[in-house]
Amino acid sequence: MVIDYQSTRESREIARRYGYNEFIVRRWINFFGIEETLKLIEAMERGIPKHVRVNTIKIDEGELVERLKERGFEVEKTEVPFCYEVLREPYSVGATPEYLMGYYYVMEKSSCVPPLALDPKPKDVVVDFASSPGGKTTFLAQLMGNRGVLIAVEASKDRIQALIDNVHRMGVLNTAIVHMDATKFYKLGIKVDKILLDAPCSGEGVIHKDRERKRISGRRDIELCSKLQRDLVTSALKSLKPGGVLVYSTCSLTPEENELVVQYVLENFNVRIEEIEWGERALTYIPNYGELDREIGKCRRFYPHKHKTSGFFVAKIVKSKS
Repeated sequence: MVIDYQSTRESREIARRYGYNEFIVRRWINFFGIEETLKLIEAMERGIPKHVRVNTIKIDEGELVERLKERGFEVEKTEVPFCYEVLREPYSVGATPEYLMGYYYVMEKSSCVPPLALDPKPKDVVVDFASSPGGKTTFLAQLMGNRGVLIAVEASKDRIQALIDNVHRMGVLNTAIVHMDATKFYKLGIKVDKILLDAPCSGEGVIHKDRERKRISGRRDIELCSKLQRDLVTSALKSLKPGGVLVYSTCSLTPEENELVVQYVLENFNVRIEEIEWGERALTYIPNYGELDREIGKCRRFYPHKHKTSGFFVAKIVKSKS
């Protein structure tokens, strides 16, 4: 089911003014209101700041900040651990010797949240279900102290090499890369402690860097992605040990790919939702759909006009011990 609303004069005018598919705009107006929708669209049009995530496998935070300063960069620590906003960039922050040596990863602030929410430990067996190009995988390895076992699953053969390159660049030693469809992972019979699923999605939250999405994204994209996402979370939950943790995230703003996926999980599995420190509470009421489980409010949303990030969603799901 994809939730839709009637076209209005306001939604048509806003869509025309900014070059959006009106389907997106009228839904945002119903989810967020006209004023917030305009702020959201204007932030998407402006773009968001660059962020970098320090790789403490290879360098201390303070030392990296000093080295970047010496090269003319100015970075500022954000509220998210290990994540810095790039305030001044004399040349591409992805072209420094420090970047090439793996001292940091160019990574959005919101993308740093899922690994932190998963909170992997050095003795854990952890799986990243959709791992390329490796930003979250290498962050998981960092949080694990480069110990334990980390399995990086990637379905696309064409994306494997980028993942391998970043794992090597960042000095990661505890990771095995597996080329497979993560919806089938549970069939391996492996039971793991924690799983990160940054799911393939319609990408409504990254319009600021992929302008075509504001014109072409629509009902069919949401239908296909929400089906795949449910298959992936099902595989993940079947693969967890009792008491295991799944962190689910998307770079989408659609409830069908976010809150309604979590609602599906709550209705079909013995789990609970845990609070996440960053972001704002997820939706618990959707016009034309109704009230959701109140526990979904513990999930988190991020917006470009509020958090200087892509549109993003994160949920922390804990499997029952019994």
